[in-house]
Amino acid sequence: MQAGLKILVVDDNATILKLICKSIEKTGEVITATDGADALMKAIELKPDLIISDYFMPVMDGRALFEKLRARKETQDIPFVFLASQKEIDERLRMMADGVEDYIVKPFFVRDLAKQARRITTRLTQQKMEKMGAGAGNVKGSLAELSLIDWMQSLEQGRKNCALVLRSGADQCILYFSEGQVTHATYGDLKGDPAVFKVLAWTDGEWELDFARTASERTTTMSTQGLMMEGLRILDEANR
Repeated sequence: MQAGLKILVVDDNATILKLICKSIEKTGEVITATDGADALMKAIELKPDLIISDYFMPVMDGRALFEKLRARKETQDIPFVFLASQKEIDERLRMMADGVEDYIVKPFFVRDLAKQARRITTRLTQQKMEKMGAGAGNVKGSLAELSLIDWMQSLEQGRKNCALVLRSGADQCILYFSEGQVTHATYGDLKGDPAVFKVLAWTDGEWELDFARTASERTTTMSTQGLMMEGLRILDEANR
């Protein structure tokens, strides 16, 4: 079973719209709108999994869009991410906490925007897949869309118990998570930390997430964060 997000991005600034779309293009289907009125019609028709919207826009601003969608039963649960200045967030948006997934503060650096958008969409993809996987088997996807680093960060933050199976050609690695920590990993004859380090840079292949699969064996010696940091250090040294 494949999973991906349907994301509606709303901004009247064509440059910002393009930057956001570029940063999340591998997460799923990206739909765009240039004002709140256009976004309202598309949200009602297409029912996206996430809306990333500018707060200050002509015709209909982000807050009006949020409130109109919250008033409709079929769209009231769609999570929002607002792009706004710190002043707008503090004075007008903090009271709208229910249903607001996150805020992206303007102005922003493109690198920070991409990182934050990636973190949000990975978390929501994980939540969607848990619902899809409940009683319906495992969920699969491409490493080009969501990397091992993405999954390690998201599963750690969510304190999840599951198995993450990675396949690239004839090679396979399985990482077992308990409360978000990688407790056991296997890759051929390798176990534990070395197995994780071998596959950390994989960009081609597939992942498969199984929330019903666990392992009692403990072979890793570091936290999930520690494994990522040490693995990236090893990769950096190898590339010098």
